[in-house]
Amino acid sequence: MNITVVGAGAWGTALAISLAANHRVTLWARAAEQVEAMRAARCNQRYLPDTPFPPNLTLSANLSAALSVADLAIIAVPTAALRSILQQIARMPNRFGVVWLCKGFEAETSKLPHQVVAEVLPEEFRYGVLSGPSFAQEVARGLPTALTLASSDVEFARDTAHALHHARLRIYASTDVVGVEVGGAVKNVMAIASGICDGMGFGYNARAALLTRGLAEISRLGLKLGGRPETLTGLSGVGDLILTCTGDLSRNRQVGLLLAQQHDLAEILHRIGHVAEGVYTVREVRGLAQRLGVEMPICEAVYRIIYEKVPAGEVVADLLSRTPNYEFDLNP
Repeated sequence: MNITVVGAGAWGTALAISLAANHRVTLWARAAEQVEAMRAARCNQRYLPDTPFPPNLTLSANLSAALSVADLAIIAVPTAALRSILQQIARMPNRFGVVWLCKGFEAETSKLPHQVVAEVLPEEFRYGVLSGPSFAQEVARGLPTALTLASSDVEFARDTAHALHHARLRIYASTDVVGVEVGGAVKNVMAIASGICDGMGFGYNARAALLTRGLAEISRLGLKLGGRPETLTGLSGVGDLILTCTGDLSRNRQVGLLLAQQHDLAEILHRIGHVAEGVYTVREVRGLAQRLGVEMPICEAVYRIIYEKVPAGEVVADLLSRTPNYEFDLNP
């Protein structure tokens, strides 16, 4: 299969390296200078400097040329750039499968990626989302990873999952696009909360409680939007939540750790040097939860810290002083 990975950040680069073992892969980057630097070094020095490219991995700064030979395009750009990339794909004369990796809600519209895709791509395209617990550095090194590929087109989900699956990258098919996307998006907010929790020294008990109640919030929103319960307890729900909230490679958790130390957000994002989707996702999730009447106190707390600049200690005190309630609805 000819695969074009659109976006040469850490995750796009890692997946391109992983898939090049079994497919003809082209990795596209917007800046010609970045492509030339990667071609000369045979690695992505900015994001994955310790992982050399396989000999058969092709690099390109020409999106039209890279897509002209594609059987499958994997979009590995942040949510904010998804619509513009899709608009360029929609103008291509050839038709190919499309899979996106971004985890978030579109700014201002609060739309999930699949809703943006449905608006932009012509009906002839087949598409889906690939998500799950996956740090780019580990995928690039060939460490075992399991992901979910979801599409409303069951044949596309099954066939594409089978094509991408290999011994170190297990891909499971699903038809629950909403559940997969909500789990992948909101866990980034919970990872910021987890970093704040750890940064303030609250301990393992508090982190476990946070993850559990965080999953409850993810599930409430996911079910409200039409996701399925089993998806939210699967790889793209619980699996991704556990990894992102506890792993030291998590960018969103790093944001929380630094917020707990009262660093300025702009300074934090500059220091990390990567996109931390949770910073932008929490704004959309908070607004969406308010419109839908979904209770999400942890997301509200993270929003207050980031956008209202309320000190983390004050927000946590408010969160812990909430009136206790039943863990589960007595009349579901």
